[in-house]
Amino acid sequence: MKVLITGGAGFIGSHFVRYWLKNHPDDEVVNLDLLTYAGNLENLLDIEKNPHYTFIQGDIRDPQAVDKAMAGVNLVVHFAAETHVDRSIMEPANFVTTNVVGTQVLLESALKHQVDHFHHISTDEVFGSLELNTPEKFNETTPYDPRSPYSAAKAGSDHLVRAYGETFGLPYTISNCSNNYGPYHFPEKFIPLAITNLLEGKKIPIYGDGLNVRDWLFVTDHCRAIDLIILSKKTMTTYCVGGLQKDHSNLEIAKMILQIMNLPEDRIEFVTDRLGHDRRYSVDWSKINQDLGWSPSVTLEEGLKLTIKWYQQNTVWWKRVKSGQYQEYYQKQYLDRKNNE
Repeated sequence: MKVLITGGAGFIGSHFVRYWLKNHPDDEVVNLDLLTYAGNLENLLDIEKNPHYTFIQGDIRDPQAVDKAMAGVNLVVHFAAETHVDRSIMEPANFVTTNVVGTQVLLESALKHQVDHFHHISTDEVFGSLELNTPEKFNETTPYDPRSPYSAAKAGSDHLVRAYGETFGLPYTISNCSNNYGPYHFPEKFIPLAITNLLEGKKIPIYGDGLNVRDWLFVTDHCRAIDLIILSKKTMTTYCVGGLQKDHSNLEIAKMILQIMNLPEDRIEFVTDRLGHDRRYSVDWSKINQDLGWSPSVTLEEGLKLTIKWYQQNTVWWKRVKSGQYQEYYQKQYLDRKNNE
């Protein structure tokens, strides 16, 4: 089978490229990635010479590049997206063109090339925000209520995937996952930012009061969930994929990281909250558990320990990522906020 993975040089995408080649060694994998700031081919150094792997640098918004990559493909696994909420507040248009227009270009090409299965990676953020200290969770029937340019653009891409399935008969599946974490996570996101800051002798910046809740999913558990969805051959359906059964606030996560790294809690600093900051996400993953037998295999504490150890042992990787353009972004997004308080 020939598999096209979009965004395969990014955090989750690179893990999935490696996962698929390991677990489906006879398949041919094509990785289409534009290599924006978050795409890093160093994530895939260990498999770049695999004869079953091909990398194509290209933009999912470019029909010619997509058609070239789509030739002979049986399965599409679509990760490519702009994903960081803070950046979507700063540059909304780029999120619309990449996440909505880019997905439409891929869908059109998948139809043209008669692809057997189109799997779309989405987010729990399309469902909006839940109240703190309630039993509510997001599930597959939760109405969409996106509250940031990022989540609105992802919601649009989800609707397009379903529309191509209903209107044109394109076999699709969608997975709405919670926040992923693990090795190779780009250090603008909360967990790797916290770890790498601490390794640099800096503090962990926490938005607002730190009580915002996120569901956390270890990245390899996510890859396993996608694999099960694809292998099930059940199409025209959606699965929610989360990693936790108990809520943990951002402040609690920061304190867990500090405890694992044997550092004091005075290494936390609170910064001005971001615009439209969703209060709580929580995911009900009972459908994928009941239908496909999936459940998280890594606890939050285990996953944080594995992630911290990886960043401790891969200093060269994250120091390269945190240099240059990232430093300008970090200054504007976190240090300027602190100085303006």
